[in-house]
Amino acid sequence: MKGLHVGRVFLFFSFTHNSIKYPSALIQWYIPVSDEADEDTGLWVVEPEHDANGQRQMDVVHVRSTLRGAHLIPVYGWDHLPINIQHTDALDIFNAYYVNKYIDHHAFEIAC
Repeated sequence: MKGLHVGRVFLFFSFTHNSIKYPSALIQWYIPVSDEADEDTGLWVVEPEHDANGQRQMDVVHVRSTLRGAHLIPVYGWDHLPINIQHTDALDIFNAYYVNKYIDHHAFEIAC
């Protein structure tokens, strides 16, 4: 994906160390499932990254290391969705997501 990484921001915060203020973000990472975009859609497919304990991988990064928002579309599969699913659950219940480069011109230029 041109050296870019997909992450979900959980928290924006800042801290001060040695009188320097660091604007930061707590990020949950997604990793590509393949070295190439999906053959049928032309979109990259990512899945949540997990640590050695099976927990989703999270890190703190400087806000300036982020580029822009990404639009993720779930890879739905064949099962029916639960009737009580909420939009806030979308990034927690699916195993993989398409990175939508067609959401706008800038995303297309970056993720192409």
